[in-house]
Amino acid sequence: MIYICDVCGWEYDEGEGFPELGIEPGTAFEDLPDDFECPHCAVGKDNFSLSE
Repeated sequence: MIYICDVCGWEYDEGEGFPELGIEPGTAFEDLPDDFECPHCAVGKDNFSLSE
């Protein structure tokens, strides 16, 4: 699944993860740390929506 930042449009793809921050491919969005922030605009997880 892909989650999109509601503020800046950055996408988190669960299949790709985000190795730059140590997040392995296959990491579910809900399994990201509670303090995860968008790497582009620094908003929290509650500002992401599931892509349709």
